[in-house]
Amino acid sequence: MSNPELKSLSRFQKMRRSALFALLLIVVVGLLFCGPVFTDAHYENDVIEITGIGLIGVAIIGRLWCTLYLGGRKAAEVVTKGPYSIARNPLYVFSAIGSAGVGAQTGSLTVGLFFGAATVLAFYIVIFREEAFLRKAFGTPYQTYCAVVPRFIPNFSLYQDSEIVTFYPERLRSTLRDGLVFFLAAPAFELIQRGQEWGYLPVLFRLP
Repeated sequence: MSNPELKSLSRFQKMRRSALFALLLIVVVGLLFCGPVFTDAHYENDVIEITGIGLIGVAIIGRLWCTLYLGGRKAAEVVTKGPYSIARNPLYVFSAIGSAGVGAQTGSLTVGLFFGAATVLAFYIVIFREEAFLRKAFGTPYQTYCAVVPRFIPNFSLYQDSEIVTFYPERLRSTLRDGLVFFLAAPAFELIQRGQEWGYLPVLFRLP
């Protein structure tokens, strides 16, 4: 893949991240005036929030797993082992799971599902763009890979591992730092709920 193509893809990915951030910011502002049907007095609220924490944990571990196998090889070769043997975009899969976990910290199942679905939609837009670059860069090997491995929904029966994995520690640390940001959702949404309960933020509508 040539440098101009890589720069173009990098710009597109940055635009995608900016658009996703803007969308989530709008949603969070909306959530200032939206409360869950189940309040802290209901065990359903705790179940949803705890499940969300579990999803965030799965997302962080999964993203580290992907980074371990991907290393710095994404633009240099077709990575087909580990998580990339069961889905072509496992990093995005785990990120979507983490987003659903973030939404679940509101205590609303609807918001959790919306966060996950919105993230999947945003990723699908960039996935199609990335695949066009990868087909051009790697040709037949990538076409063969696409014919066997699903784009997004993992097929665990296809799993293949590597005897040796070479990774970059700094990339793992960076992925871990990015993933830990997900956990900030819990205190942030808890603060919003307290503001609603104390009357500082009016609850205009409630979601299940």
